[in-house]
Amino acid sequence: MAELMEKSSQLESHTAGIFRTAATVKGGRRFSFGAMVIVGDRRGRVGYAHAKSKEVPMAIEKAEKHAKRNIISVPLVGGTIPHEIEGRFLATTVRLLPASPGTGVIAGTSVRSILELVGIKDCMTKVYGSTNKINVTKAVFDALSRLRTKELISELRGIEIESTDIEERIERAGRFMSSGTVGGATGGRVLTAEEVRVERPAEAKPAEEAKPEEAAAPEAEASSGEEAKPDGEAAGDDKSEDKNDS
Repeated sequence: MAELMEKSSQLESHTAGIFRTAATVKGGRRFSFGAMVIVGDRRGRVGYAHAKSKEVPMAIEKAEKHAKRNIISVPLVGGTIPHEIEGRFLATTVRLLPASPGTGVIAGTSVRSILELVGIKDCMTKVYGSTNKINVTKAVFDALSRLRTKELISELRGIEIESTDIEERIERAGRFMSSGTVGGATGGRVLTAEEVRVERPAEAKPAEEAKPEEAAAPEAEASSGEEAKPDGEAAGDDKSEDKNDS
């Protein structure tokens, strides 16, 4: 779980791993602890460091200080990376793939913690080779440090780049966003089926169509009463005639 380090810079820290080492000396074993810490502001700035100490809290504190000095800026397009990239460190290779909005971060624990602190919301990843936490962390940072924006590439090559594949994906996904909720309670996110039903209730019958039906009911009752009255009178006449005959 990431913890807030500084309110001014909005930096958060996450301890990726604690590693214990032992050195055999004349009197026995001497233990020391190493900590791998990642810091980021979820806005494109992230850093990492590995530090050692005889105690765990001291190791984490040292790693946080070193990580703040090694912060790098990562270019983002929406909530994902601008292009596909691979990072390597020793026997570990990490591949990062941009994804459409709504995909989420599909990654393991080590890679996910880094991408979330960068501010990436949609990305697919794959780790090849060794899955050691230190190797994976350094391979991910190698990939993030080599990301380039479309503007920088067009400037270096001297050509004009129109629109990239990931920009087209984001544009297509934007068509499914609710235009009526931009700036509202939903903040432009995709509505669920239940929210759509609430916003678009079933159309009620027009009042003009309902009135004739309501008016027809009293008329039917009145007509039935009028028809019943003559029948009752006729029945009374028959009874009076029977009495006279008797």
